[in-house]
Amino acid sequence: MGSRRTPGAVVPPVHNQQGIMGKQGRSPKRKIRILIVDREPIFRLGMKRLLGLEDDLRVSAEAENSAQAIEMARQFAVDMAFVQAEVMNERTPGLLTRFKELSPEPRVVITFTSLDDAAGLQCVQDGAAGYILKSVDPALFVKCARKVIENEIWVPKRQVAQMAQAFQEMPSNRARPADTLTQREKTIVSYLVQGWRNRDIAGHLSISEQTVKNHLRAVYDKVGVSDRLELVLYAIHHQLDLPAAGLTPAGTTASKA
Repeated sequence: MGSRRTPGAVVPPVHNQQGIMGKQGRSPKRKIRILIVDREPIFRLGMKRLLGLEDDLRVSAEAENSAQAIEMARQFAVDMAFVQAEVMNERTPGLLTRFKELSPEPRVVITFTSLDDAAGLQCVQDGAAGYILKSVDPALFVKCARKVIENEIWVPKRQVAQMAQAFQEMPSNRARPADTLTQREKTIVSYLVQGWRNRDIAGHLSISEQTVKNHLRAVYDKVGVSDRLELVLYAIHHQLDLPAAGLTPAGTTASKA
């Protein structure tokens, strides 16, 4: 398995592929239970060994088709699943919908043998937590698992703009006026849109990282979004009047994180 998506990307923040940071996710006190759905036994074995090296991750079940995937997800109450794109396209209808009917509902990341951004974007719009190229650096699968369990979206960095456009064209019934944002909150949103990480924002503004998180939670409530990705998309869609945030911090890449 190679690197996640070569140019990684989470959608807002993102280091090489990444996934966007999002709603306050669950901070696992137990191992994250993962389901691997893939027709290739060698890939399932590789993922099991890779994720098994991590203290907080565990492959609880494997499946090679959509019918098995639903049964395994239900039986083992998995937290997330890596699902091969070819399995998503099997005749069994509505795999993502069927996952959503489970309790707990697993977060689903689609794995692609060859990069198909259009198909990946459609999966995200249909409810997937992201998509990843099977040939990426194995470490990105580990990072992806941890990010999506925190309710972040994992997509290639170059897809952020396309996603913003796609979501802009979708009807939104949650958007609320953002005229109650304070100047400090607008500044933080501006850095976020440029892909700054919380720690970089905190250092630049001489405040604690927890204070940055507190400001972001307040902004989420004011504009009616639930995570960083939605906030960035909201800011782009509504063309928020944001202050200039300055240059990318030294030692970082223009990633979103």
